[in-house]
Amino acid sequence: MPHRPFESPRLLADIGGTYARFALEVAPGRFEHKVSMRCAEHADFHAAVTAYLADLPAVRIRNAAVAIANPVSGDRVRMTNYHWQFSIEEMRARLHFDNLVVVNDFTALAMALPSLLPHQRHQVGGGVALPRSVHGLIGAGSGLGVSGLIPAEKGWIALGTEGGHTSFSPRDEREIHILQYGWKHFPHVSFERVLSGPGIELIYRALADRAGTKVEPLSAPEITRRALEDKDALCRETLDAFCAILGTAAANLAVTQGAFGGIYIGGGIVPRLGEFFDRSGFRARFEDKGRFSDYMKGIPTFVITAEDATFMGASTILSAQLGALESNEAATILNQIRRARSSLSPAEQRVADYVLAHPRSALNDPIAKLALSAEVSQPTVIRFCRSLGCKGLSDFKLRLASGLTGTMPVTHTQVTGKDSSLEVGDKVLGNTASAILQVRDHLNRESIDQAVRLISDAERVEFYAVGHFGSVADDAQFKFLRMGVSSASYTVPRLQALAANLLRPGVVAVVISGSGRIDELLDVVDRARANGAVVIAITASQSPLARKADVALIVDHVEDIATQVPMISRILHLLMIDILVVGLSLRRGEGLLPQLGNAQTMALDEGRPERAAPGARATSLGVSSAGDLAELTSHSRSSG
Repeated sequence: MPHRPFESPRLLADIGGTYARFALEVAPGRFEHKVSMRCAEHADFHAAVTAYLADLPAVRIRNAAVAIANPVSGDRVRMTNYHWQFSIEEMRARLHFDNLVVVNDFTALAMALPSLLPHQRHQVGGGVALPRSVHGLIGAGSGLGVSGLIPAEKGWIALGTEGGHTSFSPRDEREIHILQYGWKHFPHVSFERVLSGPGIELIYRALADRAGTKVEPLSAPEITRRALEDKDALCRETLDAFCAILGTAAANLAVTQGAFGGIYIGGGIVPRLGEFFDRSGFRARFEDKGRFSDYMKGIPTFVITAEDATFMGASTILSAQLGALESNEAATILNQIRRARSSLSPAEQRVADYVLAHPRSALNDPIAKLALSAEVSQPTVIRFCRSLGCKGLSDFKLRLASGLTGTMPVTHTQVTGKDSSLEVGDKVLGNTASAILQVRDHLNRESIDQAVRLISDAERVEFYAVGHFGSVADDAQFKFLRMGVSSASYTVPRLQALAANLLRPGVVAVVISGSGRIDELLDVVDRARANGAVVIAITASQSPLARKADVALIVDHVEDIATQVPMISRILHLLMIDILVVGLSLRRGEGLLPQLGNAQTMALDEGRPERAAPGARATSLGVSSAGDLAELTSHSRSSG
């Protein structure tokens, strides 16, 4: 029985270093309008998507999933083997999608493995897959993708890995020469250096060098064509070596993951080799594990032959995300609107219809725009909110946002002179929350742990900042003094220069700057480094300050300079100080978390402990480092 069509088609994309493939999923598992484009023919990802959509019949696309050859963490995507980069949320907004999910391409491909039918995979060699067991995945194309699939209680968990960058391990003299040849060109020769399109070309040149022959430069497709047609002995040897090395890499993956569900081979190269791959040394090398040979013989290896496997996996992930969205609190209030609609007044029904059709616009629109869009008065909007049991528009938006922000960050909204006091409050809090979420997604565990370790081992910690960020330095000094750490803060440039001259080994200077480009602070860093002190910077990425510091804690936020007050940036820097304070407390094993909020600290200072937050003096987080704390606060969202 055919599946019912989706309410609106879903856009699926598979982006590699050379080609970008697109399709519309009009019903579960039904892909139409499939197109493959060369990435080089389009300036960026947005241009490629726009070009694809321009050739489609008029259709409204609300949901999309992108599988991309790149690690995906947080909102910013930067391709490893190509120059495209973009913000997921910015791209969703520019393309007018309701939801945009971006995942690693091999994570998507892994999610397709359980649904592959017998004719969509080809077994090479022996072995029998055990049901509900780990599946391993490896595949060569522009790079080398590696993933895995772990059975879970209600489905499967895909692993996002960069296993292609593990070190190439040769098994014979020929491969030792390939490694040595690779070392002449690269400081580190990973499996990806040899198991990829560029890798085939490297193997070809290395074997020519080994034979002492001069050869014409050939591309990977040409080497492969000549090998398959058996017209060039060196090309055939190149492909033989490629398949054998892939056997080693696949075997390493199998024993590492315990992949009794089988090893699956995807990518753009192996599925095109056909019988050549079956006859190659791949399977013999896969089983050649010495004492573990019998172990390896029981694990089957499959070549994925399904053309749309990556689309299938991306679709599975997108469906799971949309299902999660339907089950959250936002969906609950939307369902509540649907149930209550018939009992509302005609004017309130117009508000209900607008919210149901445009929930994200309703989340961010001021009351005036919301009323105008629904063609009602502003008091009607308030009555609508109260009809749902909300105290007002703000309460309604909070309930809606608590679910929607799981898949779509709160967008930045500009405060205008026409806003009411209530709207100003909503926007200020919303903008701050959005900025905090963005910083949370880019916390670096190693940097935080290193900074805490340096502070913990220091004889003294000094904080340097200027202008509006001076209050952050003063707050940091106060909090670390309460922790028993010898601390000082300097916010006047002349005093900063004098103090920096007295820095010595064993002292940590924490330099705080929103832009990271203040000359006086850069001078402090130079003086501190010259005197042997360690410098920790809390600043913007890619700034001069971040590059000069020993450790950089990144806080990226584009402030509205028209206000002349870096309000949100200052809050973000205060929170970074709080993370360091908590990390120091955890490192000491005190089990005593300091009062982080300024209001809490002031309440305790004024002898009013009853106003401090409950649990402020004795909180157990079950974590052992600041990096663990960062992980707790930066759990991944649906976009990645």
